[in-house]
Amino acid sequence: MAVRATVSRFPVTQDALDACGLQWGISVTPFAAADERGQPPAAADRGDRLPRCERCWAYFNTYCDVERWGWACALCGTLNGFDDDAARRYQRAEDRPELTASFVDFEIPVDEVDGLPARPVYVAAVDLACSEEFLELIKSALLAALEALIPGSLFGLMTFSHKIGLYDVQGPIPVVKNVFIPPDSEEDGPPVALEDAMPLLSFLAPVDTCKDRIAAALETLRPTSSWERGAASGQEADTVLLGGRGFGTAMSSLIDYLSSEYGSTFALARVFAFLSGAPDYGDGQLDTRRYGEQYASRGEDADLALLPEQIPFYKDLAAVAVQAGVCVDIFAVTDEYTDLASLKFLSIESGGSLFLYANADDSTLPQDIYRLLSRPYAFGCVLRLRTSSDFEPGRSYGHFFPDPQYENVQHIICCDSFATYAYDFNFTHADGFSRHTEPAVVQIAFQYSVVEPVEEVSGNDPQSYPSYKFFLKRRLRIRTLQYRPAKDINEMYDSVDPEAVLHILVHKVILVSLENGVREGRHSVHDWLAILITRYNDVLRSDARTPESHIDIDFSQFPQLQMLPQFVFAMLRSPLLRLHEEGIHPDYRIYLQCLFSALEPSSLAKAIYPVLTSYSSPNKQAFPRHTLSRAALTMSESPIFLLDAFTNLVVYYSSAADPSLPFPPPHDCLLRTTINALKQDRCLTPKLTFVRGGEDDSSLFENYLIEEQDVDGSGFTTGKGFISFRESIRNEVAEILKEESGS
Repeated sequence: MAVRATVSRFPVTQDALDACGLQWGISVTPFAAADERGQPPAAADRGDRLPRCERCWAYFNTYCDVERWGWACALCGTLNGFDDDAARRYQRAEDRPELTASFVDFEIPVDEVDGLPARPVYVAAVDLACSEEFLELIKSALLAALEALIPGSLFGLMTFSHKIGLYDVQGPIPVVKNVFIPPDSEEDGPPVALEDAMPLLSFLAPVDTCKDRIAAALETLRPTSSWERGAASGQEADTVLLGGRGFGTAMSSLIDYLSSEYGSTFALARVFAFLSGAPDYGDGQLDTRRYGEQYASRGEDADLALLPEQIPFYKDLAAVAVQAGVCVDIFAVTDEYTDLASLKFLSIESGGSLFLYANADDSTLPQDIYRLLSRPYAFGCVLRLRTSSDFEPGRSYGHFFPDPQYENVQHIICCDSFATYAYDFNFTHADGFSRHTEPAVVQIAFQYSVVEPVEEVSGNDPQSYPSYKFFLKRRLRIRTLQYRPAKDINEMYDSVDPEAVLHILVHKVILVSLENGVREGRHSVHDWLAILITRYNDVLRSDARTPESHIDIDFSQFPQLQMLPQFVFAMLRSPLLRLHEEGIHPDYRIYLQCLFSALEPSSLAKAIYPVLTSYSSPNKQAFPRHTLSRAALTMSESPIFLLDAFTNLVVYYSSAADPSLPFPPPHDCLLRTTINALKQDRCLTPKLTFVRGGEDDSSLFENYLIEEQDVDGSGFTTGKGFISFRESIRNEVAEILKEESGS
């Protein structure tokens, strides 16, 4: 569990928080294998017997004052008694991890019975109202997925178009049963229930014994013909191009199909839905014509019109999926408007992810799904954050849903080691931290389930497949942290984590954009930076040696703050906040909102403001970080640059590079080793591109040199982008200071 606070020295009062202008909160990556310093949790048993405070329900931890017969809660100060069992256990502190470590993973006993619903279940739902290229990509992706699945897992293959196809691969040849989808959304689903067409346990095949037959079934997949789609919809064949994509009906029927075995065969079923376009048939049809509307001519905000969902169908379906123990990941491969604003809820609210690929040619989909299935994940998770009594959690951010009964309790259907959430803090009373000498305490409790396979000993037949038994494990992960209140604002500024500040800022800007439009999102982040710089200059002016006419917009006294103006400028240049009229596709914006909302702070910082590193040769780094400008390239005089934009890795050889330097860099050099390490340590597969300046198209690399681009999107017309932005902020700060001084 990695936790990063925006400031490691907390504000003493609300006045101090207002005076510093910073965000106050934390980011939490609950299922990370280690903390933010790389330390794994201590392991302990019997989490069900861990004492809890009678008043605030916080868990007993290493910061509690312990006496022989009781303990004082580190969060609220309440004195609690030990029962006889706890008193015996805590006589020897060295024997109990919760007394010696602040980060502990506890086992919670689960009844070990035969038939425990722990077998992993995966279903691929493939769109056949598609092109040949799309289908070839999906076949490659699913073959990669089969290699990543745990032996003994169950796998089902379903297709959809104007009909649903269910595949039984457990016999000598694949058998498909088709169920036709009614074309009108008013009709009540397919005429035949999927369970009646094929029993679920015939549909779900063991991967270890049926992998070759699943691969053979994939080879039989073909796009539905225009004749088939026309006959189903009652249209002439030559008037039907693509379409007949009954995605909504297929997903609704599949979730209902799987629900019958929830709790008996499986504890979580993961569905991988592959889409080549918008649903346009049966339930959940989406009208893509709204993308072509002339909003500007009507005086409407296109971004505000295209960001909300059209219909509640997919959000409602996500709630049904949660109750059925089904998590849906959506992989959309299309450059056409698909209305991800409506579809996203089915993935993010059921615990899944949303992926978007513009085309099938250079898609990283096979690598992404392999990574997705190779990394561990938890499910049935409950996340609870508690604080000491002087402050409390404010708003929470991330892909979870709040508990309907308890405050500050979030439910997470499926959580991997990268999934990150955020909270901001508020004071509970005007006095703030009334006892300034005592630390503030934050406790995060994360209860989750995992499935652990155990290989069973088989007979003497060396040709037999290994047999696995699956065990459901329930765990409670507790992290308790202390934060000292800052003596003054200077100490707060010294303790800033700029990436954690950016993390919460991006969450807030996304919410503003969804509620009030992208323009409001741009205004909010611009105004936040201006107010922060104003408050910082107020601190400088409290020193009589600082002339009143001086305005410092570069945070020259506090290096921890110096990246924040560049982060804000990069956000304004990002497709996240650029306007519809600049050519930003609404589906791409939605995809970025979903991606950025789940990233941990360091990854998000790279996605917003990429890291540019220079090399004097493939085996020698020259400088670890440059600003994103052409001037930086010229001044460095280095021949090779590596740009890490999280989703893209670009190796750029300058046009002045020595021709004897090997291009592309050899596989055994430092640069390649660095690239391989970067590719391994992220939730998706970055595209790797090699560019030789003066010979190849350098636009991919040069588009990331944003500091010479105008913040309003007009490109390289003036070459003064970040400089002009700084001046506009300076002028705004000067106006605020002038108004506040009354002069």
